[in-house]
Amino acid sequence: MVDLVVTENQIIERILTMELVRVTERAAVSCARWRGRGDEKAADKAAVDAMRRELNRLSIEGTVVIGEGERDEAPMLFIGEKLGNGFGPKVDIAVDPLEGTTLCAHDMPGSIAVMAMAQSGTLLNAPDVYMEKIAIGPGYAQGIIDLDASIEDNIQAMAKAKGVRVNEITALVLDRPRHKHFIDGLRKVGASIRLITDGDVAGVIYTTEPEKSGVDIYMGTGGAPEGVLAAAALRCVGGQMQTRLILDTEAKVERARTMGVKDPHKKYDMTELASGDVVVAATGVTDGPLLTGVRFRKDVVETETIVYRSVTGTVRRIQGQHREMQKFHLD
Repeated sequence: MVDLVVTENQIIERILTMELVRVTERAAVSCARWRGRGDEKAADKAAVDAMRRELNRLSIEGTVVIGEGERDEAPMLFIGEKLGNGFGPKVDIAVDPLEGTTLCAHDMPGSIAVMAMAQSGTLLNAPDVYMEKIAIGPGYAQGIIDLDASIEDNIQAMAKAKGVRVNEITALVLDRPRHKHFIDGLRKVGASIRLITDGDVAGVIYTTEPEKSGVDIYMGTGGAPEGVLAAAALRCVGGQMQTRLILDTEAKVERARTMGVKDPHKKYDMTELASGDVVVAATGVTDGPLLTGVRFRKDVVETETIVYRSVTGTVRRIQGQHREMQKFHLD
């Protein structure tokens, strides 16, 4: 008989495929039942509860390093929370059970349930602050974008690398007052702008499939936790991303220091946000450029999930049909 030696990576691989899909599927279906009802808190709670329940069934020793707040902000999955049944590899977990709570509550495009899991100590333990970000998808030479370069320089570099005119480059920006200078700068240089109201993680992921999403580059500031999640997905397909934490008060600097951030002005690249073996799963809640939303049929619930893995560079799209989930209804 040949003894089989199972490495930690092989254990993680087994967990971080269909098991993660099941986690985001359950979260998406749970909050999708609240689509269009106008209750953001109820939708978010449904996603959180489902994601926590499914994660606690996994054979892992998991720690939330990217969550939705601190311990006293329940029902969120808080930073430092321990998940899993305690039997299995130690892993970092990053979660956004419902990205785009407003989108879900008003049944608008682009809300997703998303999470990442990686070997312990390989995801940046980012504080819940704003983060400067710039990101592009795969297929470009390293170094063509720079967080510290001007908007004009970055867009012209993108156009040259893609072999198109500047007016054929589309930049995605969150529609926020703080981004007026980005919008003005992009219009001045002649680039096209896609404005979104929510969806910071999905916004970066859109750059991985510009033929489908129409987005070439992501620019602006958004949540640091969302930045780590997005970087994890981008790493799996070979894109590029640079970020910097916005630590504009002493309290934020100190908070970041307690989480291991030694240089408050550091410019992070993608591999510093998410390294090692990482898997990301995202399931559509409402329809969007990335994923189809949950469909409630007469006898079945249908989902669409995309799964990324960094070690293999694999991207899987999974269409799910769930007959057992159709029997669960809102109270």
